[in-house]
Amino acid sequence: MAYNIDFEIGDVETCISRRPDGLAFDNEAKSCAFLEYTRAKDTNEDWATKMEEEKDNRYSEHLSFIKHLSRREESGWKAAQINFTTGVWGSLRTNQFLSRLETPGVKNKNTMETFPNRTVQKTLSMSDMILEFFFIALNSKVEWTLQTLPTEITNNSMEK
Repeated sequence: MAYNIDFEIGDVETCISRRPDGLAFDNEAKSCAFLEYTRAKDTNEDWATKMEEEKDNRYSEHLSFIKHLSRREESGWKAAQINFTTGVWGSLRTNQFLSRLETPGVKNKNTMETFPNRTVQKTLSMSDMILEFFFIALNSKVEWTLQTLPTEITNNSMEK
């Protein structure tokens, strides 16, 4: 199906290389949501706002294209983006985070209360792991450091 939209090969490659962390679909409501999770450096007051703007800009063309096709085909589908941003030091805008959970359909109060706590816990755990491996790397030989890393990390980094 052709839509008479001219793309340069670079435009297509850029579009394909920018993938959201997740997608949520609601067939009844005819809505699609791009889900983005980001750990941002939370060392100044506007850290979350800057990251939100960056993420919104990253997928604005994708969302515009989906909206354009939906209007053109009169399908009724809507597209949106939902950002979940956590600071690497454990900062989280709880009210914003909770309201964004409702968009993809999370309604259970207990589930909603669990998400922010676990998100911060996992973020801090990841930061701790990164610091541990950094310390190991600084104080040992490269070959030994690679042997101590989980295979998922070494396999992915070695393939790139």
